[in-house]
Amino acid sequence: MNMQATAQTIDAPRAGLSPAERHRMTTATDRTASAPRWMLWTGWSLSFLVVAQLVSSAFFRATYHTYAVAELLTGYGYPESAIVFIVLAECTLVLLHLVPQTSVLAAILLTGYLGGAVASHVRIADTARAAIPLVVGILAWGGLYLRDSRIRQLVPFRRSA
Repeated sequence: MNMQATAQTIDAPRAGLSPAERHRMTTATDRTASAPRWMLWTGWSLSFLVVAQLVSSAFFRATYHTYAVAELLTGYGYPESAIVFIVLAECTLVLLHLVPQTSVLAAILLTGYLGGAVASHVRIADTARAAIPLVVGILAWGGLYLRDSRIRQLVPFRRSA
């Protein structure tokens, strides 16, 4: 068979659907088509826990809560001007994490942000509290894994036969 004829056969559009409609259908249904309802609910619940932790952290820092500010300034050695950037980073991560189109980017950025938090805790020998950002990162990726089939295809967990 001729290679050019084969390429034309493969690229032939489906009858009745424009390329834009086909693309819209595949991207909208790819994320949820293969996921059972319990996976979607569990994934969004885990993502909600991550969002709740980030929002509460940003709130306490934005309102200059005494303990939150003292922890950053004296405990970790950050300057007071860093509080604004930390609050902006956490709020941006929350917004990116909630939008399905940017949730993968948010998980990647959140991994870096939380890695820095773990490093800050380890640097001052507060290893018990280093587990908090570690768990939040695991919850973020776990929630994304359960609610997005693209991540499940990228990292498949298979049972042995």
